[in-house]
Amino acid sequence: MRRTIFTGGRVFTGGGLRETEVLVAGERIAAIGEGLDRSGCEVLDLRGNILSPGFIDIHTHGGDGVDINAAGRGDYLKLSRFFASQGVTGFHASILTDTEEATNRAIDAAVDFIENPEPGAKCLGIHLEGPFLCEKYKGAMPPELLREGDAGLFRRYQQRAKGHVRYMTVAPEVPGVLDMLGEIRGECVLAMGHSDADYETAIAAIDAGVESCTHTFNVMSLFHQHRPAVMGAVLERDVYCEAICDGRHLHPGTVRMLLKCKGWDRVCAITDSMQAAGLPDGQYKLGINDVTVTDGDAKITGTDIRAGSTLTLAQAVRKISAFTGAGAEKVLPLLTANPAKLIGEFHRRGDIAVGKDADFVVLSSDLDVLATCSAGKFVYAADSE
Repeated sequence: MRRTIFTGGRVFTGGGLRETEVLVAGERIAAIGEGLDRSGCEVLDLRGNILSPGFIDIHTHGGDGVDINAAGRGDYLKLSRFFASQGVTGFHASILTDTEEATNRAIDAAVDFIENPEPGAKCLGIHLEGPFLCEKYKGAMPPELLREGDAGLFRRYQQRAKGHVRYMTVAPEVPGVLDMLGEIRGECVLAMGHSDADYETAIAAIDAGVESCTHTFNVMSLFHQHRPAVMGAVLERDVYCEAICDGRHLHPGTVRMLLKCKGWDRVCAITDSMQAAGLPDGQYKLGINDVTVTDGDAKITGTDIRAGSTLTLAQAVRKISAFTGAGAEKVLPLLTANPAKLIGEFHRRGDIAVGKDADFVVLSSDLDVLATCSAGKFVYAADSE
């Protein structure tokens, strides 16, 4: 079994940065401490850089030319390598609302990659963004494909996915959705988004099992002092809030306010990226939508409707730090521990601790991604490009 000691850097472990060493045996973390026994070990000098848990993106539709809705195995291999270059070691395959046939094809491709991974970022599960969403706040969702709540349809998708649907976004005011939540609670993590729900309905959804708010503030009913709506409910209750911190979807002041209201332990940095992430401006696809990217801003062609983002988590970690003035110890949990806890993966990832997967990203003091390690093996190094 390969044994590697990481030394000479600052390790983000247990919520803080420590000058310590990490021993990796095979794919897992075997020990953390100073002066570890080097017998039979490869020793890697971090040269004063930060060793962080790998980033986890729980909401992404693709990147580097890959659209999750249309991806095959070769696309997933490409996407996995691209995400690794952005510090990501785990991600959800987010499937945009589509026909049942197309959704099944997308599920099949995701399941194949989940169950037969290759070196790179791991696909941790499937995120269904719809089809149980509202038309008023459809965003990039095709309105003709939106559906009323249907536990049977969800379970057909979950059976097709062999249980790998880990996360689903719903709009609780859509007819049948609240009843559906009562039926499927516990079968995946439930999020609320693309919703025009009033406050009472949003609270009822949280009581019925909703644990997260999808791309908070975007495409949903916003707070008014007489109508708190979805935003009032998720700010009041102890749910997680996704946040697209690209400076477009959320003003920096909005990011600061969200963190102040929710606390740094309840916000998950996501990308909501589409296939143009990492690529130049031009014409792209997001599910069935034609998308035009101008100055890095993705919009449905011919409209002013945003269609995901071109953000990467490597960019997001620096932007959050710039928006807030906070350093690594405050920012890193938004990309590591928080999403891991939300999706029930903290026992395996999201922190550097004995027994967890050896999924790391090496960061400079300026939070630039220098290298990524997945399951104990380096899958990206900036100096090898």
